[in-house]
Amino acid sequence: MPLRILLILGALSAFGPLAIDFYLPSFPALARAFATDVEHVQLTLAAYFAGLAIGQLLYGPLADRFGRRGPVLAGVLLFTLASLACAVAPSLEWLIAARFVQALGGCAGMVVSRAVVRDLCDPITSAKVFSQLMLVMGLAPILAPLAGGLLLSSLGWPSIFVCLTLFSAVCLVAVAWWLPETLAADAPKAPLRGALGEYRRLFGDLPFLGHALTGGLAIAGMFAYIAGSPFVFIELYGVPAEHYGWLFGSNALGFILAAQLNAWLVVRHGPGYWLRRTVWFYLACGVALLAVALVRPMALWPLLLPLFGCIASLGILLPNASACAMAGQGRHAGSASALLGSVQFAIAASAAALVGALHDGSAWPMALVICGCGVLAVLFSRVTRWAERRAGHPG
Repeated sequence: MPLRILLILGALSAFGPLAIDFYLPSFPALARAFATDVEHVQLTLAAYFAGLAIGQLLYGPLADRFGRRGPVLAGVLLFTLASLACAVAPSLEWLIAARFVQALGGCAGMVVSRAVVRDLCDPITSAKVFSQLMLVMGLAPILAPLAGGLLLSSLGWPSIFVCLTLFSAVCLVAVAWWLPETLAADAPKAPLRGALGEYRRLFGDLPFLGHALTGGLAIAGMFAYIAGSPFVFIELYGVPAEHYGWLFGSNALGFILAAQLNAWLVVRHGPGYWLRRTVWFYLACGVALLAVALVRPMALWPLLLPLFGCIASLGILLPNASACAMAGQGRHAGSASALLGSVQFAIAASAAALVGALHDGSAWPMALVICGCGVLAVLFSRVTRWAERRAGHPG
C-alpha cells in the first residue's frame, strides 16, 4: 500500500483516540470550569463512545452504496465543525452534545479506513497494514496527553478543541486531494434499503461476530483505563496534570511496539493464531492488575506493570481481531467495518460508564472492569474458535 494512503488512513483512524486522549488531562479543569465533579465530566467521554457506536452503523451502508470518499469527506467536515463547537461550549450539557456530534463525524474515517484496507489487501496483508496503522494511531496516545497537558496549563481547555479543529481541517484537505476511491467501479452497489438485512446476516455470521466481540472487549478494557486513569493518576496518586501524559504515553509506546511485532508475527502463523494466544496474556495481566489494586491500593508503581502488559497486548489483539472479522466480507466490507466498530465501541461505552458508576475513590473499579473484559474476551475467543471449526475455517 502506498505510504501516502497509509498515512491518510492512519490519520483517519486516529480521530477516535486523538479526540479522547487529547483532552483527558483537562478533566479536573473542566469540572472546575463547569462547577461539577469528575464523574459528570466523564459523561463527555461516554457521549463520545455512544456517538462512535451509533455513527458507524450509518456510514457502513453509505460507503458500500456511494463509495469510500464521499462519506468520509462529510464525516471529517462534521468533526471539524463539532470540534469548534466544543471549544466555545458555555456549559457541560453543550459540551456533551457537541462531543456526541463530534463522534458522529469522526467515526466516518474509522469505518472507511478499515473498508479501504479490505478493498486493497488479503487477510494476512490486512493484519500487517492494521498493525502499521496502529503505529500511526499509537502516536496519539503518546503525544496527545502531553500536548493536552501543556495546552491546558498555558492556554486553558478550549485550546485543546481548537487544535482538534485545525487537525481535522488538514485531514479534510488531504482526503479531498490524495485519497482515491477504492470501491471497484464495477462492484455491485449495495442498496441502502438492504442495510438492515446485511446487518442481520452479519449478526448470524458467528466467526465475524465472535472476532468483533473479542476485539470489542479488548477495546473496552482500554477505554476503562482511559476513563479511569485521569482520576487514578492525577487525583488518587497526585501525578501533576502536565506529567500525566508521560505515564499514559509509556503504555501507548508498549501498544505501538507490540503492534509492530505483530506485523512480523502474522506472516508466520496468521492473525487467528496470535489472537487466540494473546488474549490469555491479556487476561493474566488483568488478574494481576486487580490483585495489586486490592492488596496494594495506595501503591502506584506496582500497578503500572500489569497495566502496561494489558495495554501493550492490545497492539496484537486489535489488528488481528479486525483482520479476522473482515476476512471474506468482500463487497460488503463497509457494512462489516461499520458493525465491527459499532459493536466494539458500544461495549467500550458500557465499560467506561461502568468505571464511573463503580467509582469509590480507589483504583479497583478500573482494574475490575479491565479484568472482567479479559475474562469475557477469552470466553468469546474460545467460542469463536469452535464456530470456525464447525464452519470449516482453517483459522
